[in-house]
Amino acid sequence: MTENHQPPANTVEAVIRERLAVAVGGWRGSLEAALPTVAFVAVWTATKNLNQALIAAAVVLVVALVLRLVQRQTVKFVVAAAFATAFAALLAKRSGNASDVFLPGLIQAGVMLAISIASIVVRWPLVGFIVAGGDPNLKDDPTAWQRSRAMVKVCTRLTWVFAALFAVRLAVMLPLYLADQVTMLGVAKIALGWPLYLAALALMALLLLRGETPLDTHDALLHDDREGHERLEHEAREHGA
Repeated sequence: MTENHQPPANTVEAVIRERLAVAVGGWRGSLEAALPTVAFVAVWTATKNLNQALIAAAVVLVVALVLRLVQRQTVKFVVAAAFATAFAALLAKRSGNASDVFLPGLIQAGVMLAISIASIVVRWPLVGFIVAGGDPNLKDDPTAWQRSRAMVKVCTRLTWVFAALFAVRLAVMLPLYLADQVTMLGVAKIALGWPLYLAALALMALLLLRGETPLDTHDALLHDDREGHERLEHEAREHGA
């Protein structure tokens, strides 16, 4: 029986599309991260009681955890959300300010913005590490993507999109935090969470669909892909003829 093989990608954008499809998870983890915030804001808005709002967020996490266990699925996203919620709850309880629940998210956005920009400056763009997660030869050659000038160039553009995402979150939420606007902070966190992430992904997808950055015949992205090397060399000879 003849096996059907997908033809190797001949542009950097095609390689990234294939590897991101492997490396990026689904929507459920993001939903599990957002729902505790929804519960917290809803209860806080209705009662102005910090303890009740924190309990509501905890109940949502427990329900999400039970559902994962019953369905025998990974609980890593729920556990990550639980740690984030617990840290936020600790800050809020110590200060007595409900707005401090949102402080970890602001710190994360600031750190990720700094990391994104720094990674671009040193030519190890952050998105490249995400793309590498979908590389079938990751264990054998984990830094192949960075040795490809074309890959670094495209990943730099995509990393600027991520940097803009974190910058927008900070620009909107930091003034609200300083003004102690708890309800508006909750609305902003939800609006600038999954929806903004989707918008960033849409922009990245547009860049990947419209871009046609060619792979060199000896590009590190090809690893030991003999078929890919031979096909690109054949195309190069045809263009040179």
